[in-house]
Amino acid sequence: MPSKAAPGSKIVQLTEPKEAGKDTGAPKPMTPTVRGPKVSPEALQAGKRLLRAEATAVARLADSLGDPFERAVELIVSCADAGGTVLITGLGKSGLIGAKISATLSSLGIASHCVHPSEAAHGDLGRFRKCDTVICISFSGETDEVVNLASILRQDGLPIISITGAGGQSAREGAKASSLERLSTVTLGLGLEQEAGEPDFAAPTSSTTATLALGDALAVVSAKVRNFTDEDFKRRHPGGTLGDLLRPVTEVLRFVAGKNLPRVTDDRTVASALEEAAKAGRRPGAIVLSDPKTSRLSGIFTDADLRRLILRDPTEMHRPIRDVMTKDPRCLPETALVRDAVRMVREFRADEIPVVNSLGEPVGLLDVQDLVAMRLVQD
Repeated sequence: MPSKAAPGSKIVQLTEPKEAGKDTGAPKPMTPTVRGPKVSPEALQAGKRLLRAEATAVARLADSLGDPFERAVELIVSCADAGGTVLITGLGKSGLIGAKISATLSSLGIASHCVHPSEAAHGDLGRFRKCDTVICISFSGETDEVVNLASILRQDGLPIISITGAGGQSAREGAKASSLERLSTVTLGLGLEQEAGEPDFAAPTSSTTATLALGDALAVVSAKVRNFTDEDFKRRHPGGTLGDLLRPVTEVLRFVAGKNLPRVTDDRTVASALEEAAKAGRRPGAIVLSDPKTSRLSGIFTDADLRRLILRDPTEMHRPIRDVMTKDPRCLPETALVRDAVRMVREFRADEIPVVNSLGEPVGLLDVQDLVAMRLVQD
């Protein structure tokens, strides 16, 4: 039995109805035929103002970083080096932001997880160890559950980093420091007095954005202090696009010199070089050429070069290929990462990238279609 719509509501038709007596076969794409209320220019401007306000909040926070931030990084690094865990706690949206900060720390080699401030008093206090450091997030600095947890951890001697709306600013201006600030080893203030949506809406906006950015800064700077490398990151993030970008470029080469990429010297004629390249069967969209005396990469001759040559003068097929090749092409060392190849493709629109060893000798050719297949660049 069909359900009744609420009074005044609109029913959105998602499929085209069948015509009487006609079999339409497969259903047509589900496309809403009714739109909601139109967004007014004033509402759109409100959205722009909010984004600008949040961007301003992050910019001001960046300008304010100083000794407290450095002290917080030192606490995190000391904790990680001692085999401890950075535990993060916050209630509501602060807890959600804390979860993201915790995930970032973990991906950068710093053990971290979240603890719900209410559940901590019901058994989760067992997660906290003497070698751990705690990050407490509360915009007001007065969230009961967070303050109560910080009070217990303070008695146990754990270092506490708090992130609040005002932070040390309240004390500098003569106002009373928040309860959480008084319990903390170091307090990081966001320097905010109100949210971006106020006075219309008091929902967390600027505060959560600034807290997230501050957490990223803590994580990345701590990782830098600990000399965390791309290789370390790859071991913790082998999957997805990030994992692919951090793979050695030699791992994704389909065309390898001496296997399916013939070694062709630049003293051959164009026709002779093409014949040599054809021996490999399926070939890439370019011939990689080397100096016959040094074996170093000297040039590249692409299919586009060949088309232009034939259209200009077919007799040039008998010219030395060094006269018509692209000399000293951009290339990558065999120690490069896939992300370096992606950067080169995007910056120089390169379709074929030679890869060379430490002596400058070609070891392979990376085709842009390999990166397209990995969904790292668009065709």
